[in-house]
Amino acid sequence: MCVTCGCSDDADSKITNLETREMEHNHHHHTHTLPDGTVITHAHHHDHDHNHESSQIHAQIHGTTISLEQEILGKNNLLAAQNRGWFKGRNILALNLMSSPGAGKTTLLTRTINDLKQQIPINVIEGDQETINDAEKIKQTGCKVVQINTGTGCHLDASMIERGLQQLNPPLNSVVMIENVGNLVCPALFDLGEQAKVVILSVTEGEDKPIKYPHIFRASEIMILTKIDLLPYVQFDVQRCLEYAKQVNPNIQIFQVSATTGAGLESWYKWLTEKVFSCANLVNA
Repeated sequence: MCVTCGCSDDADSKITNLETREMEHNHHHHTHTLPDGTVITHAHHHDHDHNHESSQIHAQIHGTTISLEQEILGKNNLLAAQNRGWFKGRNILALNLMSSPGAGKTTLLTRTINDLKQQIPINVIEGDQETINDAEKIKQTGCKVVQINTGTGCHLDASMIERGLQQLNPPLNSVVMIENVGNLVCPALFDLGEQAKVVILSVTEGEDKPIKYPHIFRASEIMILTKIDLLPYVQFDVQRCLEYAKQVNPNIQIFQVSATTGAGLESWYKWLTEKVFSCANLVNA
């Protein structure tokens, strides 16, 4: 069990291509986050030498006299930089969508794809611990989608995204939406190579989430407050929530939307399309 994020040592991530239904496993590849923030990623192998090496790694990781000088999140950040270069070279805008479970990421994503698919080609990497349920919903929009199941892992990492992109093979001049595992803690710690992080908060969760989980709001360029159609039926102080978000991140841009009624979506769509064209202009400059 990892000290910080709780990901199991025997996490077995798998990637499913929704078009071919082919599944790729990554046996026992996992990342340890230590109390000082250092991250070690390694994979278990089945031969004697590698098992011995793996046991030594675990002894180091879980021992009380550990001494490491590795850069914080160094391994993941290196892979994320490679992903970022891959996106840039293909003029692809990649966004990392993060939220608690049930905040409405998938509903917002399917509505966004359906409303914008005539203007912007959008493809999706879907992250969940298990099932391909959300990927099936995304597939019904007609876009390409790859499901990454993390097993007991609580976040996507740059290595998973690299493997997912090989299956997704998004076209040039497009958008890749990465729907992260539902969690307000660990997803914010792992750079995936995205151009921007987007945190999604619903009015059913409580207005104090930005100060309870400040890192994810501090790391995000955009906050989308969803399910505003439910405001008459829930106790949620919108103004206080916005103040908390700005307190944590004065530069965060906030959209208030309902994916059910369509309220507020035009502002989100305007930002997204401008981001796409800005990305294209930077490449062509």
